Amino acid sequence: MSAHPSPARPRLLTGDTPTGSLHLGHFVGSLENRLQLQDEYDCYFLIANLHALTTRSQETADIRRDTLEIVKDWVSVGLDPRKATFFLQSEVPAIAELTWYFAMLLGYGRLMKNPTIKDEIRVKNLGDNYSFGFLMYPVGQVADILAFRPKVVPVGEDQVPHIEMTRELARRFNQVYCGVTGKTDDADHETAGGVFPVPEVKVGRVARLTGTDGKNKMSKSLGNAIFLSDDPKTVQKKCNKIFTGRQSATDPGVVEGNVLFEYHDAFNPDAQRVTQLKEQYQSGSIGDGQVKKELAEVLNAMLSPIREKRAQVSDSDVLAVLRDGTQRANDQAEKTLAMAKKACDFGFFHRTVAFKD
Repeated sequence: MSAHPSPARPRLLTGDTPTGSLHLGHFVGSLENRLQLQDEYDCYFLIANLHALTTRSQETADIRRDTLEIVKDWVSVGLDPRKATFFLQSEVPAIAELTWYFAMLLGYGRLMKNPTIKDEIRVKNLGDNYSFGFLMYPVGQVADILAFRPKVVPVGEDQVPHIEMTRELARRFNQVYCGVTGKTDDADHETAGGVFPVPEVKVGRVARLTGTDGKNKMSKSLGNAIFLSDDPKTVQKKCNKIFTGRQSATDPGVVEGNVLFEYHDAFNPDAQRVTQLKEQYQSGSIGDGQVKKELAEVLNAMLSPIREKRAQVSDSDVLAVLRDGTQRANDQAEKTLAMAKKACDFGFFHRTVAFKD
């Protein structure tokens, strides 16, 4: 599997942090957009393995394993390394250098106003027990994106605050170091002399998929996720455990805010059947069990070809794709870094990055 993306198309960047296999929330939040756009854009797909260290610094072997698993997920859903660039964050040194430059343009107070940071501290029960690296990763995420100067960034709803910070820092850098005025439209920053475009955000068709607990966003760390790699029995078991709060199968059921129907709306291709299920559920003529049974059937039908394709991808396949893509990513990121350093009057020498066996 070798990648040969066309450089003539506008660029897109997005990625995932390796925390294990991807789940249904990732699929509707971002993967679908990537599939739809990979023929339109010069796509760069990032494995943010350094960001995984923010809460798993003692689990580097697991992060390496999860890195390979995510690429298998990408390929299994249809992302194509012949069309896109798959690459490793940890092997692109320009990202780390750009993080330093962007950190100088961001105040601590602005960083701590990022609602995603606050949510992660709350949901993961970190309290005050988080590393300095945890606070640095949002700045690193800005560098992840701007190192490739993309036009668009597809993300889930929870990542929108990070992209807004990216947009702010692109504007700020261009104004401070490139002479772009504060009145310049976002779309005109590059033509006005800025190094960085102000990227647009594209949110998936389901902005936030609730987990099987019926309360929080779907997440591996909260144990409320249905993974793309789950086998049929596991999917059925997870569907059976979805809590709706309904006391009796004959009670009139509530559809609004019910995770069962959130999933049917998101994944069931038979809209007419979904309407029937809702009507029967609300009238009390069917219980949770029937809705869960049909949901599991829908999900397994969707996941079956994904599982089959995933089984055909080996670790050696993944490493070959990542090596090829990461070399190409370095070529691009080094060009961006050189432009940024020249703008800052730090462009003393030219360099290249190459891998050796």
